[in-house]
Amino acid sequence: MANMKPLTIIVYSGAAAGLAVLGVAMAKTNPSQVEYEEYAVQRLTEYLKTDVCKKTTNLIENLIRFNCDKLVDSANPQIQEIIARTTERQNYIIFSIYRTDLKINSWIPSYKFETVGAFDQFYTYTAEKE
Repeated sequence: MANMKPLTIIVYSGAAAGLAVLGVAMAKTNPSQVEYEEYAVQRLTEYLKTDVCKKTTNLIENLIRFNCDKLVDSANPQIQEIIARTTERQNYIIFSIYRTDLKINSWIPSYKFETVGAFDQFYTYTAEKE
């Protein structure tokens, strides 16, 4: 029984050191606001190209669709600017939560996104059309 106490101390010390290393690694890989904006532009661009550009049906929309992908690509700087203006970041040092309320005008539906960023990755856990 006397040997259990040093073993317990070693185990707890190892666990604490492991958690400290994990915390430092998470803090160093907590993505920035700019990285989130790039991620969000990429995701929104993919959505526009696959769900908006490709799902048009009537003749006029088919004519517009012809250049839709190019139009979306050319709008990337404006899309990033809109995302930057409509995003709030909560930085918790080891990870961040990004909340984007994307509302362009009254004719286009608005969307709300919530994304967590950690380990240089993003995971969007809420995407709602409002």
